[in-house]
Amino acid sequence: MTNQSATMPYPVRLKTEIRIDYVMLMIVLALLFGGLVILASASITISDNIADRPFFYVERQLLAVGIGGIAAFACLYIPMRVWQSLSPLMLLVGFALLCIVLVPGIGYEVNGSTRWIRFGIMNLQVSEPARLCLLMYLAGYVVRQQKALREKFVGFLRPMLVLTLSCSLLLAEPDFGAAIVLLTTALIILFVAGARIRDFLLFFSAALIGMTALALASPYRMKRLTGFLDPWADPFDSGFQLTQSLIAIGRGEWFGVGLGDSVQKLFYLPEAHTDFVFAVFAEEFGLLGSLILIALFLALLWRIFKIALRAANAERYFEAYLSIGLGTWLGLQAFINIGVNMGILPTKGLTLPLISYGRSSLIITMMTIGLLMRIYHELEVDARPVNRKRRSRQ
Repeated sequence: MTNQSATMPYPVRLKTEIRIDYVMLMIVLALLFGGLVILASASITISDNIADRPFFYVERQLLAVGIGGIAAFACLYIPMRVWQSLSPLMLLVGFALLCIVLVPGIGYEVNGSTRWIRFGIMNLQVSEPARLCLLMYLAGYVVRQQKALREKFVGFLRPMLVLTLSCSLLLAEPDFGAAIVLLTTALIILFVAGARIRDFLLFFSAALIGMTALALASPYRMKRLTGFLDPWADPFDSGFQLTQSLIAIGRGEWFGVGLGDSVQKLFYLPEAHTDFVFAVFAEEFGLLGSLILIALFLALLWRIFKIALRAANAERYFEAYLSIGLGTWLGLQAFINIGVNMGILPTKGLTLPLISYGRSSLIITMMTIGLLMRIYHELEVDARPVNRKRRSRQ
């Protein structure tokens, strides 16, 4: 019998080693585990009141971390060419999710909004996976139809019709914040992909007029949109949530009152563990802690857009546009959430990525990180032969 090791001087690798962006991974882990800590603090009172378990919401969030980790790991091993080939199908999946939730008996209503579908272990907020599906479709579309997008109005009109229908379904739930994030992110992808300025401005103006008309047509929505301008005018009704948030942020001063010592989370601040978790964080860790948290988000966005630039330079345009969309989505949602907590934006009902309690949001965000890691891996694999050539020349 021939000795195989004698005839093969070098080992044969059947699989390419996965390349990880460890800087991005460390940033994500810092946000994720820091989020679990502040969630434990912000939700301990309401958890004990609702379920007689002080870490009820943390336990549920940990379940989402597990599911999200498995989903991210799966995304890490699926080639991007598969996602690109499936991008037209993603449009159908996104529309199906947004339509199914509106079917009586399937959609689950909370506080007057029908945004969830009940599963055995959790409720799925359909806007989260639907947004990811629609961004994948859009990234594939601008690659396939780049010439038409840059030269013809119809090339710009097609994705706009898709976005208009998607936002209409989101507004029917209603989920005004998700519609704003989807529309803004999509417009940025189209702008970067080379859409003509006149087409861009035309639709942007039409969208602005439409959103304004919707706000004016609903007294309740108008009250929410304008209530943040002077919350102290009605601090016990329309301005109650924001005034309590501002009190929490103000109490934090420079260095905070200390972990676990927030007063506003004790039934004063509504949604302290979800939409307004940043206010609790600011109260307990102060301005310094808040700046560190914001710096972590900025660092994450820097890594994502760096990946997008590398993909564009490597002529991997699907990966580039998808990275731009995912980075814009995460950055915009974080900006809106923090802006709402600070009173510079009207209430939108959006979570703070990787920090707030929200299992659908957390799972999809972790899938997003898995996709970005896959893009990074493929870029590194493509660059290795180039690096070998450079070393041989030296």
